Amino acid sequence: MSSIRADFPILSRVHKGQPLVYLDSAATTQKPDVVIKAISDYYTRHNANVHRAAHFLAEEATTLLEDARKQAAQFINAESPAEIIMTRGTTEAINLVANIMQAELQPGDEILLTTLEHHSNIVPWQMLAARTGAKLIAVDVLANGDLDLSDFANKLGPHTRIVACNHVSNALGTVNPLNHIMTMAKQANAITVIDGAQAALHEAIDVQDLACDFYAFSAHKMYGPTGIGVLYGRLEHLERLPPWQGGGEMIEHVTLTHSTYQKPPYKYEAGTPNIAGAVGLGAAMSYLSQIDRDSLVRYEDELINKALRRLKQIPGVRLVGEPAQRRAVISFLLDGAHPHDVGTLLDQQGIAVRTGHHCTMPLMSALGVPGTIRASFSLYSNEDDVERLIQGVEKASTFL
Repeated sequence: MSSIRADFPILSRVHKGQPLVYLDSAATTQKPDVVIKAISDYYTRHNANVHRAAHFLAEEATTLLEDARKQAAQFINAESPAEIIMTRGTTEAINLVANIMQAELQPGDEILLTTLEHHSNIVPWQMLAARTGAKLIAVDVLANGDLDLSDFANKLGPHTRIVACNHVSNALGTVNPLNHIMTMAKQANAITVIDGAQAALHEAIDVQDLACDFYAFSAHKMYGPTGIGVLYGRLEHLERLPPWQGGGEMIEHVTLTHSTYQKPPYKYEAGTPNIAGAVGLGAAMSYLSQIDRDSLVRYEDELINKALRRLKQIPGVRLVGEPAQRRAVISFLLDGAHPHDVGTLLDQQGIAVRTGHHCTMPLMSALGVPGTIRASFSLYSNEDDVERLIQGVEKASTFL
């Protein structure tokens, strides 16, 4: 654990005279030295535009980009790198799918979401429904934070064309039973879209085993840089669906009146890609492949369970959501205190958490709370982080 933490230079920072306790990894993870150095090395040694030049720098940059694509395909067990589209992140990936699916929907069709979703997996579908006349339907969440699978079965029907859900909830840490959901969705002949932003670091992802149609995740949630992410799409869909954006790189031949497009994935990657971001993503995936991630995830789970037990012992603390299976996230409230006030007091003790609705307003409404205090862990979290969190919440409870 000490060697893992030593890989992340920002964890040595001191704030308000206290060593930093970083418990906001669900918002973004910190970056190891190897990722930072890989991005710096790209700009100092290999910087060039990709695919379009004959010189050696362009060849090196192209190789780095395409190697990252191959790594991403291996990381989620895609059948081919052609199924890997580089995007700005999970949000853009979902928007991409929502746009290219427009011709597939008509009035009366249904898009089935869940109440657990991040706004990024709600708003694009609202916009698609408004453009096509389709209807948006949401699956209820149980009081403990699990999806109501009976409600899912009742709402999934002959008019369902798209099923969109997250793998892991960013607000509660709920791990959804994706194999069950995907099986039922396929029986209804629905296209499936998975928001994997919170799962990519903690779960072993196998898109072929899931048999999903689309899966999206972001580099910055798994030790990579911001502004880069991945959309997996089954090749049969990518080949038949139209491109989203037009411009350079995605074309095969252009006249003033007509254009033809490249084969996937390039027809979905208009313009110059985030090459440095892809290099950082590749470095992050290489880093993860070289550590014993399974053991670290188990250790992380032990930390979370310890934090849960300790929080329950603090008078006035109320946990929000106690799902059957949880990853990396604890949401809670302190009686009589606004979440933001608690977050501010924790910050004064060097403890970084997030407060608010966590881009899940429908979920907060369903649970009857305006927002929560969210402590989110990562593979570099340790027992000192848990102890400092508990001490910080105890101090905040006496002060407020």
